[in-house]
Amino acid sequence: MRKRNTESIGEVLRQYFEENQFIKRKLAESRAVTGWPRLLGKMINSYTTNIYLRNGVLYVSLSSSVLRSELMMAKDRLITKLNEHAGMHVVNDIIFR
Repeated sequence: MRKRNTESIGEVLRQYFEENQFIKRKLAESRAVTGWPRLLGKMINSYTTNIYLRNGVLYVSLSSSVLRSELMMAKDRLITKLNEHAGMHVVNDIIFR
């Protein structure tokens, strides 16, 4: 006999993550951090030595002071792009070190 009200595992997991806001936010934060090399490319990522997100602030360590000053001028656009990539608003500010 076959059960009639079956759901795929993917659908069950999707429903679980939508209901659990903590996990949903943590996944979005992870997407924002991993989205840095995808959005900015290999060249800028080669100058990135460390990146992490804490309390809505993305900390990015760079080995080039020239690149640091260029990215500071584009900070607002970067925040918008990272939040779009994450799927929700998780990055409030970026601090370049």
